[in-house]
Amino acid sequence: MSFSSDVKEELTRVEPGCSHCERALLAAIIRIEGTLFFSGKDRYRLEVVTDAPYVARLTWRLLHETYNLKTELTTRRSVLHKTPNYLIGVPAQANLPDALHDMGVLGESGLEFGVADKLISKQCCAASYLRGAFLGSGFVSDPRGDFHFEITVESKEMAEDIVDIMADRGIKARIMQRRSSFVVYLKSGESILEFLAVTGAHQSALIMENARVVKSVRNDVNRQTNAEIANQVKAANASVDQIYAMRSVLEAYGLEKLPPALQEIIRLRVSYPDATLKELGERANPPLSKSAVYHRMRRIEQMARELQA
Repeated sequence: MSFSSDVKEELTRVEPGCSHCERALLAAIIRIEGTLFFSGKDRYRLEVVTDAPYVARLTWRLLHETYNLKTELTTRRSVLHKTPNYLIGVPAQANLPDALHDMGVLGESGLEFGVADKLISKQCCAASYLRGAFLGSGFVSDPRGDFHFEITVESKEMAEDIVDIMADRGIKARIMQRRSSFVVYLKSGESILEFLAVTGAHQSALIMENARVVKSVRNDVNRQTNAEIANQVKAANASVDQIYAMRSVLEAYGLEKLPPALQEIIRLRVSYPDATLKELGERANPPLSKSAVYHRMRRIEQMARELQA
């Protein structure tokens, strides 16, 4: 299974914090994955579709236990993706309208588009609502790659309310529109970890944190390696330039006519073309500082430039 599927499966096993948490959880799933059909005054029919069997089981159980609703469960197989999905049908029945009002799906004037305050009045219930929203349409990428998290909803009001619920818990989320839907998304690994912790996916949070540590160490090693390679290339290029300068000076003056200090540094550079200035200084007799070697090299390069002028 994918990391996203593992997170969802873990979230279905989280114990409710209070007697109202499961109402908030179910309400979020219904709002995101449900389709409501209307056929007359107080005549409603509900369908909930999910491709996750554990989400289907949870939704079916909550519909029965929380509202004592009669349901019909159908397993279907997608011809395109060759994977099963699950249709939970809730036919028209006397107690369905009250259940829809209690879950904030219906309000006094009809269909509600935001999140009802009564569902998230307690911290544990707000966390349950976020849990249900992710179970409905959430996605989180494998933490070994780039961090990405999103929840897709149908209304802007719903997206804004989910962002506000996250903000109350210190999670900074953003919204973007994708065709006719609205996507609540997180990009930073820290924000995704916060969401997993708030909603109770502690095992998944631990897996993600371990992946973050490995990724951080790998990036540090890569940066250090790249820096070392860059320094080696820079030193090699400098060495080549120095040797060309020395050749020009030697052709013009000859080695014997140069000061002894320059003669020594030329012999060292020719003998050790890959050595750094510090290493050349250590091989001199007596040893020279890096600064002394640098100034002698600068003198030779200056002589070469004067010959070319």
